[in-house]
Amino acid sequence: MTPLRKPFPHLLFTPKSKSSSFQSLASYFTLTPNLHPSSPHPPESPITHIPNPPQQPKPTFKIPPFVPIPPPFTQTRPFSTANSDPSQPIPVVSTVTSPHDSSQPIDAGSSIRKPISLWPGMYSSPVTNALWEARSKMRGDASGDAPPQSELVARTPAQSRTSILYKFSSDYKLREQYRNPWNGIRMGKLLEDLDALAGTIAFKHCCNEDGTTRPLLLVTASVDKMVLKKPILVDTDLNIGGAVIWVGKSSMEIQLEVTQSLQGSSYPSESTALTANFTFVARDSKSGKSAPVNQILPETEKEKLLWEEADKRNKMRKKKRAEHKTDTEKQDTDRLNALLAEGRVFCDMPALADRDSILIRDTCLQNSFICQPQQRNIHGRIFGGFLMRRAFEIAFSTTYAFAGVAPHFLEVDHVDFVRPVDVGNFLRLKSCVLYTELENPDEPLINVEVVAHVTQPELRSSEVSNKFYFTFSVPPEAMKDGIRIRSVVPATEEEARRVIERMDAENSQFAAL
Repeated sequence: MTPLRKPFPHLLFTPKSKSSSFQSLASYFTLTPNLHPSSPHPPESPITHIPNPPQQPKPTFKIPPFVPIPPPFTQTRPFSTANSDPSQPIPVVSTVTSPHDSSQPIDAGSSIRKPISLWPGMYSSPVTNALWEARSKMRGDASGDAPPQSELVARTPAQSRTSILYKFSSDYKLREQYRNPWNGIRMGKLLEDLDALAGTIAFKHCCNEDGTTRPLLLVTASVDKMVLKKPILVDTDLNIGGAVIWVGKSSMEIQLEVTQSLQGSSYPSESTALTANFTFVARDSKSGKSAPVNQILPETEKEKLLWEEADKRNKMRKKKRAEHKTDTEKQDTDRLNALLAEGRVFCDMPALADRDSILIRDTCLQNSFICQPQQRNIHGRIFGGFLMRRAFEIAFSTTYAFAGVAPHFLEVDHVDFVRPVDVGNFLRLKSCVLYTELENPDEPLINVEVVAHVTQPELRSSEVSNKFYFTFSVPPEAMKDGIRIRSVVPATEEEARRVIERMDAENSQFAAL
C-alpha cells in the first residue's frame, strides 16, 4: 500500500519540574457553612397500620423531559463591542484546592453556594467555567420572550477576538487539573476548552449592542482537521485565542490557535502548537429555525486572506456533500476484495492467518453512559466539547490497548455533529483501530474511529450522533525496544467500505494542500 501522507515528526519530551511559589487564587464559588443548631428537626409523623388494605392498581410513573431552568443571573451588563478589550485574556481560576493550602472544611450542604442551574459548567474544566461566566455577562437583560434582533450589523474579526491564558508555570492547582499520567497535557480536556472558546467567540459576534434582543441558539456544526504541530508542555504557560473569520447566512467559522512559547525562541510561528477551525450554526432560540447572523468585515490583509480560505473550504464542503449523494453506491470492487482477502483467511482458516495482522473487530472498545444535567451547556443540551473529550479518551485507550505502549496524539480529522445530544440520552461510544500505516518504521500511524450512538431503549432506536477519527503514533524508543504494530484487516464488507472511505478522505485532504 502506498503511503497516504507523510508522518508528522514529533519529539518526545520529559518536562523538568520547576519550583514555583503557589499562589492562592480566589474561587468563583464562596462556600459558607449553613449550620443552624437551634433549628429542631421536624417531628416524625405517626405511622398508622391499616389491616388488609384494599388492593390498588400500581401507579404508572412517567419521567418528564428535562427542561433546563434559565439561569437567574443577578449581575448583568450589556455587551458592547466598542468597550471590549480583546487584548485582555479571560482569567482562569483552578477549581480544586492544592494539598499545600490549609483551609477550613467545606460544608457540602451550604445554602449560600451558587445553584447548579446558574453554572452548568461547574462540573467541566476551569476554562469552561470562566468562558461561560464571561458569556453570561454578555446576555444583558434579554430573555426567551424578548424580540429577535431586527437589524444585522457588520463586525470586524477583532471585535470577536477572545483569548485564554493558562498560567501553568505558576499555578500549581490549575496545572494539576491538566496533567496526564505521563506528565503531559490532557488533550481531551484541551479539545473541550477549544469548543467552549469557539462557542463564546460565536456568541460574542452575534450579540447585539444593548443585550436586550432574544439570544440566538448557537451549536457546533463541524470541526475541521486539527494537526498537532509540536508537543504541548504542561509546566509552561499556554494561550488559546481566536476570532470569527468567515460568516455565511446563518453559519460562521471560528479559527482558534494554541500557542506555547519556546524557551529562547523569538519566532511566533515556532510557538504555534495547534490550529483549529470550528463551524457554528445559529438557530432562533424560540422557533428552532435557522437565524441570520451579523456579517463580517475583514480589515487587515491577514483577515481578508483567512476569509478567502474559509470561503473556499465552505464551497468545497458543499461540493463533497453533493458528490457523496450521487456516488454513494459507486465503490472500487477490486480494492474492496483486496481488503477482504486477508479477513476471509482469519474467518475461514485462522491457523493460517498472518500473525502480523489482526481483525478490526478484535481492537474494539466501547462504553455507555447516561448524559447527565451537569454535562449540559448554557442552552440545556450536552456540551459538544464534552463529547469530544469522551471520544478522545476512548480513542486513546483503544490505541493504548492495541499498541501496548502509551501513544501520543497527532491529529483529529474533520468532525460533523450530525445529531444533537440531550440531557437524559443514553449515549454509546464504539471505538476501533480502523487501519494502520507502517511505511515509516520509526513512527507508525494508528487511525482510530469512534462512533457515538444516541440510543433510546423505549423506542428501540439507535442513531449516530457523531463520528470521530483520531490519528496516534508511538514513541520511537518503544519501536527500538521491540514494540510491534500490527496491520489491521476488515472481516466484513461494511468494515472494508469504512476503511476505503477514510483512506479516500485522507488522500483528498492532502491532495488539496
